[in-house]
Amino acid sequence: QVQLVESGGRLVQAGGSLRLSCAASGRTFSNYVMGWFRQAPGKEREFVAGITRSGGSTYYGDSVKGRFTISRDNAKNTVYLQMNGLKPEDTAVYYCAADGAVRSKIEVEIRFYRYWGQGTQVTVSS
Repeated sequence: QVQLVESGGRLVQAGGSLRLSCAASGRTFSNYVMGWFRQAPGKEREFVAGITRSGGSTYYGDSVKGRFTISRDNAKNTVYLQMNGLKPEDTAVYYCAADGAVRSKIEVEIRFYRYWGQGTQVTVSS
């Protein structure tokens, strides 16, 4: 029902900025809470940021709060993650995900997200 494709990941120096995009198929995009997750080698996938259906509310993981900004453009079926002040510990594969149900609350657990993109690699060098 929903297909997600991330893009924008690349090698960037510490302190730099990067903008990730997630393009979604289907006109049901606006029905879903969207989230960004990341997974580093040897670590479990963790919640990074989430945004409500209309984009009116956002929520961030403690490790990225104040540095990352999630946004969405429902007319373009696209979710963005603006990453500023990047650190080497931000290095990971970043995944875009769509909640599997129509909700008003942002969930941080992966079990609530039904649709996932393939991931895009972000590498932050020192």
